[in-house]
Amino acid sequence: MQISSLGFRTDLALRRLAGSQIVDRDEYTVVRTPANPSYWWGNFVLLPGPVRARDAERLMEIFSAEFPDAEHRAFGVDGTAGEVGDHDTVKELGLSIEINAVLTAQGLHEPAPLAARGAVIRRLATDDDWEQAVALRLAVYELAGKPGQREFTARQFREARECCERGDGAWFGAFVDGRVVTSLGLLRAWSGTARYQNVETHGDHRRQGFASRLLYESSVWARDALEADTVVIVADPAYHAIDVYRSLGFEEFERQVQLERAPS
Repeated sequence: MQISSLGFRTDLALRRLAGSQIVDRDEYTVVRTPANPSYWWGNFVLLPGPVRARDAERLMEIFSAEFPDAEHRAFGVDGTAGEVGDHDTVKELGLSIEINAVLTAQGLHEPAPLAARGAVIRRLATDDDWEQAVALRLAVYELAGKPGQREFTARQFREARECCERGDGAWFGAFVDGRVVTSLGLLRAWSGTARYQNVETHGDHRRQGFASRLLYESSVWARDALEADTVVIVADPAYHAIDVYRSLGFEEFERQVQLERAPS
C-alpha cells in the first residue's frame, strides 16, 4: 500500500525504530507492537483512504482478524486533506474522530531566552532523568494512581530510551532546580527528516517559554547530530500549543485522520 500522508509515514518510521511490526496487506497496512499491546496507536490498521458506507462490516472484520485479543479499535486514514469519509458509518461503528495538523519546518526561529533563573536545557541521560519524564507525563495527563498507567507509561519511555541510546534521536528536558518541567523527543524518521514526540510541560510551568526553548535547542541538535534539515510535528489544530509551533516557524503541511474506539 502506497502511503501519501507525511504524518503516517513518519509514524510508521518511528514505530519501526521502536521494533514494531509493519505489515503491508496491499489493501491496508497493519502496525503491531507486541511489547505494548495496550498502546492503541502502536496497534492499529492504516486504511488507504476515507471510510465508505459499504466498508463498515469489513473494517471490523479486518481489525478483529489482525488483533484478535484487542479490546480497542484504531484506524488511521491515509490522505493529506483530513478527509474522514462517511461520517454516519464512522458514528455507527462507535469510532471517535481525531483530525490533527501535521506541520513542518526547515530550521526554527530562536525564541527569547528563558526568564527562569538557573533553568537548564539538556538531553535526558540518567535513570533519574527518565523516571522524572515518566512522572511528568503522568502529572500532565493526570494519570497518576490510575490502574496500569505507570507501567504503560514506563514501557513507552523504555522504548524511547532504547531508540535514543542507539543514536536514532534524543529526549530533551528543561530542568528547574534539578527537576524536569518540560520534555520532548526528537527522533530520526529518515535521512534529512526528524519527528517530534510528546511535548509535555508541567502545569505549574506553562507559558514560561520552556517548550519553545526546548523545541529550538533540540532542532539545532538534530541538524548537527541527525543531519535533519526538516522537522515534523503533529498538533491538535484547536489547542493553543499550535500557536507556539507556528511562532517558531512551523507551517501546516497536511491534516491527519485517526479513528478510535476505547474498550467497552
